[in-house]
Amino acid sequence: MFKKYRLKNFNFLLVLLVVSLNTIGVLAIGSAEKSVQGKQIFGMVLGIILMLVIAFIDYSILLKFYWIGYLLMVASLVLVWLFGDTVNGAKRWLDLQIFQFQPSDLAKILLILFYAQFIMKYKERLNTFRTLFLIVLFAVPPILLVYKQPDLSTTILLGIMLCIILFVGGISWRIIIGVLAVAVPSLLIFLSIVMQEGQSLLSEYQRNRVMAFFDPEAYAESIAYQQLNSVIAIGSGQLWGKGLNNNVITSVKNGNFLPEPQTDFIFAVIGEELGFIGSAAVILLIILIAICCVSVARSAKDTAGMIIASSVGALIGIQGFMNIAVATLLMPNTGLTLPFVSYGLSSLVSLYIGIGFVLNIGLQRRSMYNL
Repeated sequence: MFKKYRLKNFNFLLVLLVVSLNTIGVLAIGSAEKSVQGKQIFGMVLGIILMLVIAFIDYSILLKFYWIGYLLMVASLVLVWLFGDTVNGAKRWLDLQIFQFQPSDLAKILLILFYAQFIMKYKERLNTFRTLFLIVLFAVPPILLVYKQPDLSTTILLGIMLCIILFVGGISWRIIIGVLAVAVPSLLIFLSIVMQEGQSLLSEYQRNRVMAFFDPEAYAESIAYQQLNSVIAIGSGQLWGKGLNNNVITSVKNGNFLPEPQTDFIFAVIGEELGFIGSAAVILLIILIAICCVSVARSAKDTAGMIIASSVGALIGIQGFMNIAVATLLMPNTGLTLPFVSYGLSSLVSLYIGIGFVLNIGLQRRSMYNL
């Protein structure tokens, strides 16, 4: 299971980027909500330990248990459906006494691992109807269970990740073009329907989030409240920000105009207290982490490694973009966390596990076998 690896192949840069981003997150969380900073530090330490352990375990061996991972993913989501805690109208968490566990966060990583092995196993038959049907069929249970929580944003993210996995896995361009030809008009029709009164495709609060995006002023005291205040907070930070843990009276955060700022809207805290420089640093770190993962994917020894590394990079990049887009009012409120920055042990530890796999893939890069 453990191999002798060459230390020069270990991606220290990726580790440095991830830890740096996480450190900024810990500092921002301490300023936003001091009471949970200790838990985030615990999650960071636990995540780093798991990342380093997984980094030195041959991922090819771990992928042999891909069906166990898939069943564990579905079982945990079923447990949420049956026994999960309901918070703000959504049932997404399992109470583990020490902390609340959100299975949908781990599902993102487990889904990547499952399809990486599945596609590599059936790579020669990937573009056949039977294989594509099975891929879609196995995606339905986890995606449907997440949608029922309800968690539309994670449902959409899982769908996007599946498309990326198939693209990296080698799906035919004919199929891609055919799917886009159907998906784009369908999306436009879907948006036109959900904006109508009495529609049943989305719940009332989900529809209101979409409507608040198109007309934020009409929902300024309700659905759009956080996003509008988030934009004000980011703008008020100007170049250098007001400083972490400041006591400025005019601070949006200090005035409690950002409910739960340590989670979905942590970027607003960073923008206000660290300014444009801090915000740009966070964005740059997310981009560099994604690029590092894609770089590892290009030198992976097999298809599974290529899928895992590129998909983990895409997950961090896309989820980061969606969170920041919400904080800056570029898209409707989604509820997605900012990778390695927002408070949340489930998300943090799950992402560290994903990075651990990327590091091991890098240790087994093709050049290693060509020497």
